[in-house]
Amino acid sequence: MKRNRFIPLLFFYLLIATSSSIAQNPVSWKFLLENAGNGEVNLIARATIQQGWHLYDTNIPDGGPTPTSISFDHIAGAQPIGKFHAENATPHVAYDEVFQMKIGTFDGTVRFVQKLKITDKAAFAVTGDVRAQACDDKTCTPPLPVEFSFKSSDLPSGLVVTESEDNTSEITSINGTESPAADSVSSISSTNVSVDKDLLWQPVIEELKTFGSENDNSTASLWSIFIKGLIWGFAALLTPCVWPMIPITVSFFLNRNKRSRRKATQDAIVYGISIIIIYLALGLIITSIFGASALNNIATSAVFNLIFFALLIVFAASFLGAFELLLPASWTNKMDSKVDSTTGMISIFFMAFTLALVSFSCTGPIIGWLLVDAATQGNYLAPTIGMFGFALALSIPFALFAVFPTWLKNLPKSGSWLNSVKVVLGFIVLALSFKFLSVADLSNGWGLLNRDIFLSIWIVIAVFLGMYLLGKIKLAHDDELQHVSLTRMFLSMASFAFAIYMIPGLWGAPLKPISAILPPMETQDFKLNDASITQKFTDYETGMAYAAQTGKPVLLDFAGHGCVNCHKMDAAVLTDPHVKEIIDNQYVLITLMVDEKDKLPSTLEVDENGRKTKLKTVGDKWSYLQRHKFGTQSQPYYVILNHEGKPLSPGYGFNDNVADFIEFLENGLKNFND
Repeated sequence: MKRNRFIPLLFFYLLIATSSSIAQNPVSWKFLLENAGNGEVNLIARATIQQGWHLYDTNIPDGGPTPTSISFDHIAGAQPIGKFHAENATPHVAYDEVFQMKIGTFDGTVRFVQKLKITDKAAFAVTGDVRAQACDDKTCTPPLPVEFSFKSSDLPSGLVVTESEDNTSEITSINGTESPAADSVSSISSTNVSVDKDLLWQPVIEELKTFGSENDNSTASLWSIFIKGLIWGFAALLTPCVWPMIPITVSFFLNRNKRSRRKATQDAIVYGISIIIIYLALGLIITSIFGASALNNIATSAVFNLIFFALLIVFAASFLGAFELLLPASWTNKMDSKVDSTTGMISIFFMAFTLALVSFSCTGPIIGWLLVDAATQGNYLAPTIGMFGFALALSIPFALFAVFPTWLKNLPKSGSWLNSVKVVLGFIVLALSFKFLSVADLSNGWGLLNRDIFLSIWIVIAVFLGMYLLGKIKLAHDDELQHVSLTRMFLSMASFAFAIYMIPGLWGAPLKPISAILPPMETQDFKLNDASITQKFTDYETGMAYAAQTGKPVLLDFAGHGCVNCHKMDAAVLTDPHVKEIIDNQYVLITLMVDEKDKLPSTLEVDENGRKTKLKTVGDKWSYLQRHKFGTQSQPYYVILNHEGKPLSPGYGFNDNVADFIEFLENGLKNFND
């Protein structure tokens, strides 16, 4: 029991340690308002920087580190005047070898100021945040937001407002057809061609329907999570908690109905269906708790992905033998008593529930991984579909062995091999956990887990797994390995081969089979061959204006930093030499990240399906464009447009067949030229 109490404490301290290491910031901030006279106030952001650290200036050249900046979510009764700047300190300007430019930094204490013109004292309210990146000689912090909020009672006493203007909010209200970009992009810097932004944002859902639909990515993702559920369900069967239960449970049914094999078979089938119902209910509960919109946000939320990363590290440690995740014994005892006190199908259902509780120490980490992976698909049906696949795989053997009980004689005996299966699953879960750390890193632009660092971690894990299978590494609960079986030898060879296969990726090899999980190629620190698209725009109106100037059609690409299928399309399709040649020479590529966290210059308010929706980030804006104009929200999603924003082909979802994508591009060109 003492050990069981220790496990939750260990899990708690691990989460605390993980969150504290992420949240630690060597810069403390204090915000206040000061009277600047003439009806103006200074919003002061005072930074106290720890010794040995420095903070970057507010004015940093393009291509440099993240500058210190301020942004407003809401302003009422005031308007900003001038730029956000350091008031009482001069930056230390020096040449930075890494960025190859002169960069200004601050240390010690520095006051940053943003002047505000007060237009209405009674209505005054302001909320926003300051973002800054601090570095020492070894590391840098991510530019996480530090929020501030003031109201009319916080204004300095003695403030006199000389005039009042009707300029109380920076939130722009727009209707369902008006372009949100009209307030956020005022000019096109790369071209002199003007564009009709209202026309570019008009919905084209009906026009797309005339072309028909291609590659519904939402259906593909559900099939993918169902197959993953099946695979993890079959893997759970090979764990020490589930495997021994097969002959025990089937024998129970046969002994319970000695005179009627048909009745025993019916009971076993009911038992399998009960298992499916139990795990399916778990998926439905997860969906009802989070909801569809929350599951979409989870896919790229830094907080959720970091929590998932920590959870999977705990699950991996459990599989590797550090501890066992056990449910309270009273739960199992209560289920046992229900089995004894009930009859018929109800008794069988409680027996299935007992199996779920008894096997939790092995199935819990697998279920946790599956639900985490399903939740980040952004589809509200994914957790339920994943649990259905898992339960289906778990229940099949019980029904089959009940129908054919003589098969039980051919089952391998329980032994140390089951613990080895558990450890192998632990290595797999450990490797996959870094996917979630990568998503958090990419969606927030921290630059902590680049592609080559990710690959280095996976190479080490694959090598350790191979050494474990050969008996060179021994973990807790392992028996002495007398000899290496043929199965272990083949699996170790596969693990070492996988490690060797990944090594060229450290120098930029595409590694297409695993490109969906890896961070994108642009995060690679060193690559011998850069196969990326030559010309790519990340702003819709800018790219459309450039296309009008050059006379080329537009390939619009809705993607996401946390979208694994987007990364796979980039690595397997868009970098294909033939595809790359067509896009570089005959298209203008516009890639819009729907999970981009950078804030818009002003919050936009749109009328969407009869309700008001606020767009605060660049990703919000592009996600709204995809929903509003094209009537879809799955990524990746490609559509070919003419210069008026009208589609030239059906939308194209996830399909990594190069020939199909080339046909998609060529049909778009044909329709554009007709």
